[in-house]
Amino acid sequence: MGIGDIVLIGVGLPALLILLNPRMTNWRSWRAIVTPLASIIGSGFLVAGPILSHAAGNYAWAAMLGLCGVGYYFGSAIRHNIRYVEPVLDNGAPRAALSIEDASQVSLSLAYFVSVAYYLNLFSAFALRSGGIVDPVWIKVLATLVIGSIGLMGILRGLSALEKLETLAVGLKLSMIGALCVSLLIISGMAFSAGTFSWPSFSHQTGLEEVKILLGLVILVQGFETSRYLGAEYSGRMRIRTMKQAQWISTGVYLVFILLVTRYFTGELPPEGGETQIIDLLQPVGVLVAPLIIVIALASQLSAAVADLNGSGGLIRETSRKKLTVQWGYGVTALASIIVTWSADIYQIITYASKAFVLYYGLQCLQAALSAARIGGHEMKWRVLMYSAGVVLALAIILFAIPAEA
Repeated sequence: MGIGDIVLIGVGLPALLILLNPRMTNWRSWRAIVTPLASIIGSGFLVAGPILSHAAGNYAWAAMLGLCGVGYYFGSAIRHNIRYVEPVLDNGAPRAALSIEDASQVSLSLAYFVSVAYYLNLFSAFALRSGGIVDPVWIKVLATLVIGSIGLMGILRGLSALEKLETLAVGLKLSMIGALCVSLLIISGMAFSAGTFSWPSFSHQTGLEEVKILLGLVILVQGFETSRYLGAEYSGRMRIRTMKQAQWISTGVYLVFILLVTRYFTGELPPEGGETQIIDLLQPVGVLVAPLIIVIALASQLSAAVADLNGSGGLIRETSRKKLTVQWGYGVTALASIIVTWSADIYQIITYASKAFVLYYGLQCLQAALSAARIGGHEMKWRVLMYSAGVVLALAIILFAIPAEA
């Protein structure tokens, strides 16, 4: 057992105990932060390193900072809508605002279709990787079985049993990420002191191709929008504050992780198994890294998929004007996710998911721009311009983003 393994245990276990302590889990502000935070640094944490290595090389940290900036930009539009639009939606809102909100719900439902496929394809990839299987066909087969099983469970019995995984998965995931970052920091510090620290040199995508790939990676920082739909539990002011905090924390974690893991980059995505390449990259850290990453991946991907399936079922009920029940919404989502699974590889699914969520963000920017125009005033004029630009950015991502290719 090396220094990396010792740090993983020495930091990870105390962090897990703290995060699962009832005082922590019952702290309202923390609970409001955890919901978006767990989503932002969930699946993206597993694939960010290999994909950004392939797309941006040693400048992966700058690409990650740019993605986090785009996420914060879109998040500001949602925060504007929490403050100014939410209060009037059920009380004399303009027809345009209601129409945009309906369109946003439809687009978010579509995003959930793709994200459930994304999460459970990653779940299947990491599950099969534990047995040495990286064949994409078997990954799709297992993903189909898992999606179908969860969808059937939702139709017949609801998803309350699987939802209990969420608290454990969040604590496990965040503690592991913290321990991994500390371990990488110590190992890098030791290498620097010994004079053996070096940055790899390799070619990577450049120019317009690189930009197009990066545009398709917004899914890596997606998740902050969940604060928009926690109004039944938390005030608007708290949701605005905790969404910002979740995005600040996730930006810090991502940047630290990408900077520390850059020295392990190869710049290549293997023809098969690239979505689980983080295991290979971090093998030098310690023997416990691979099994721990697999456990984290399985728990976090399953809980994230269940959360999105739940959200999609509710949205389908609302958008169908209650003609479909929540249970049948689960079935519709599962069927759509299976279709996505067999129509694309994991990198295409990542890009599709990014575009689907960006469609929602673009509509929220449009909502914010129109709201700012109605309110008027000097500050709001700047917001009209800022959020109108967000609509243009969203359109650019939808039109031009392309998947990374091995």
